[in-house]
Amino acid sequence: MIATALQTTLLGLRLRILDPAWLFVAPLGLAAGAFAVFRSWQRVQRVRRLVPQDRAERVLPGTGATQAMVRGSALGTALFLLFVAAAGPQCGERTEIVKRSGVDLVIALDASTSMLARDVKPSRIERARAEISALLDVLRGDRIGIVAFAGEAFVQCPLTIDYSAAKLFLRAVDPAGMPQQGTAIAAALDEARRLLEGGSRGGAAKAVLLVSDGEDQEGAALDAAKALGDAGIRVYSVAVGTQPGAPIPLTDAKGAMTGYKKDSRGQPVLTRADASMLQDIAATAGGKLLEGSGGDLGILQLVSELEKLQKGELESRLSVQYADRSAQVAWPAFLLLCAAAMLGEGSLRRRRAA
Repeated sequence: MIATALQTTLLGLRLRILDPAWLFVAPLGLAAGAFAVFRSWQRVQRVRRLVPQDRAERVLPGTGATQAMVRGSALGTALFLLFVAAAGPQCGERTEIVKRSGVDLVIALDASTSMLARDVKPSRIERARAEISALLDVLRGDRIGIVAFAGEAFVQCPLTIDYSAAKLFLRAVDPAGMPQQGTAIAAALDEARRLLEGGSRGGAAKAVLLVSDGEDQEGAALDAAKALGDAGIRVYSVAVGTQPGAPIPLTDAKGAMTGYKKDSRGQPVLTRADASMLQDIAATAGGKLLEGSGGDLGILQLVSELEKLQKGELESRLSVQYADRSAQVAWPAFLLLCAAAMLGEGSLRRRRAA
């Protein structure tokens, strides 16, 4: 069962129930116990109607329902307590300072029209977004920022520890929404450096993940990478696409492909991944080119690389911690079940069976 946690105050103490749906089931335990007690009382009444009252003790000694009723009550109470324990009761609270540590990471994602090529399935941009989203699923404690770039670069998502929000910004990165086409890697690296230096705190290491096909049309990418390296910011790059290349598809307003981009001679324009350029950029800034296998781009390899970097304290906040009380409720239930087992079925039922 999954439900929203319930919080209330009982006798001045803060009480929280992790899964309150079990509380609605708990009365069934008491009902089962009450039914067992009622059935025991019925059996005694039937025996008393068959045997005169003055001869009952001599003919059928031990026909009282006390033992069976106690056993039924114990079983019912034990079931009730077990359901309450399953609800996850927590009582009392203490305030702790929770510290989050990690690195500052900016993801520079190429959103030029060449990223629409389909030499990587389903397309370069879609595969890049999918693997970056998978990266966000495994990161813990790191602040993430996103820079989108084509002919110019801009901050798509500022540094944040809210990975869900970062994913929303990531899904919005699309070549169709870029104001100017081209591939300005230098502008992307410069924007990433400004974002990291402007939001730096806690002594955390800084890194840039450059995801692109490497077709730099503006130049000066190595100079921008050197500036990052001089600032102590490492650059890790990922090449999206293949060396043989693929034509750039053209789409209509609904996203349906209408043809391919052509040059002045009417020939399809091929876009090829330039891994050597991306490797040079990463090496200049003290990083490395991440290479995938089996169809993956290799973005998830960044996790092990980030582990090697210096962690810094990125956030400190007060957190309310509740003390779990499930065991205190479950143990009495266990003892009641043991007591019910020791009581057995009762002398009356044994005599009837004989």
